[in-house]
Amino acid sequence: MEDHLPQSVRVERRPVSEHESRSANGPDWDRYADEYQATHGAFLGDAGFVWGPEGHTEDELGVLGDVAGLDVLEVGSGAGQCSRWVRTRGGRGFGLDLSHRQLQHSLRLDEETGVAVPSVRGTATALPFRARSFDVVFCSFGALQFVSDIDVAVGEVARVLRPGGRFAFSVTHPTRWMFPDDPGEAGLTATQSYWDRTPYVEVDDESGVVSYVEHHRTVGDWVRLLAAADFRLVDLVEPEWPEQHDRVWGGWSRTRGLLTPGTAIFAAHLGTR
Repeated sequence: MEDHLPQSVRVERRPVSEHESRSANGPDWDRYADEYQATHGAFLGDAGFVWGPEGHTEDELGVLGDVAGLDVLEVGSGAGQCSRWVRTRGGRGFGLDLSHRQLQHSLRLDEETGVAVPSVRGTATALPFRARSFDVVFCSFGALQFVSDIDVAVGEVARVLRPGGRFAFSVTHPTRWMFPDDPGEAGLTATQSYWDRTPYVEVDDESGVVSYVEHHRTVGDWVRLLAAADFRLVDLVEPEWPEQHDRVWGGWSRTRGLLTPGTAIFAAHLGTR
């Protein structure tokens, strides 16, 4: 759910390796973390669980189910708001994020709320946990869109989940990649192919260094990725834009949200074999 475009960058569409993605997105989130938390912190809640810019919460949607007594990992946890919510509901929530600065904000909220989320700096493609450590793994617009080796990341989730465990994640709705990332009328006209998986890349004009990368997968891609890792898809939630919701978040807006989905939430169970 990133909504900034730094000055003095050029936008490209080209293949990007996992190393290049990680090298760009970690520092990018370090730079952006303060602005992100200042802009969106109140909307997210210090111990809140929001699935996307539409504002639908886990209390509303119940994608994870009852987390009381469960070991729950949030991949791409940011300041730990969702994991903190898990802990207020009786679950043992843990966080992982690539950004050191986001984890510093998590420590700040631990102190301010009195609800501490044990968190570690790491990447979705190499989760630093033993096999079968968690009952639930989830991402709320975290990590997955910024990973090139997505099959490795999904495989890592399967490795750390216990048999029958739940994996749930929200991403930009795949159909949104057909449209310009514009919250106004211009964002309602399709300008590129839904089937073009070429990553979106921002390059710093001064240094020539890649500063941000985001990856696109179709709905079918996600289903096949889950199936290949022995997951069974049990739900696909496409949250509707709330009638009275007027918040603009990057390319998400009421103008677009009343006509086309902006978020997709996938929920799957790991096989028991």
